[in-house]
Amino acid sequence: MADKKVVEVIVSGGQANAGPPLGPALGPLGVNIVAIVNKINEVTKDYAGMKVPVKVSVDTDDKTFEVSVGTPTASALIVAELKIEKGSGTPNSVKVGDLSMEQILKIAKIKVPQLLAPDEKKAVKELLGTCVSIGVTVEGKDPREIQKEIDTGTYDKVFG
Repeated sequence: MADKKVVEVIVSGGQANAGPPLGPALGPLGVNIVAIVNKINEVTKDYAGMKVPVKVSVDTDDKTFEVSVGTPTASALIVAELKIEKGSGTPNSVKVGDLSMEQILKIAKIKVPQLLAPDEKKAVKELLGTCVSIGVTVEGKDPREIQKEIDTGTYDKVFG
């Protein structure tokens, strides 16, 4: 039976390199670090500018490896969608951007597999909570207002 070692790291999408945290973690396993870095960059290029969780499974006998990519955090996806550097340090008073309901739905579709929410509507409500914490408005309103509107059926037509 092959011995598998798993290395889990957070990398910047499409910008992994052989330096820490990857190099030191993979070096002792005797694998081709450049090949692994290239594979990580290939599979994370769509997440450029975002922190992405990556898992590298290495077979220590034959030195083969598999790379699996997680999904960036909800806040990273929201920040990327807004094309801003980061969320607000003081979200109650400083707003850093405004998303449309379509943008929130797009992010919800990416995140649904990792969220606790059982359906799209609840996933959107969860993302709206993240918007509150990083100073992002939705449709020009406080996200908590949108959550209430979802509860009263205002947005039923946007949910399949």
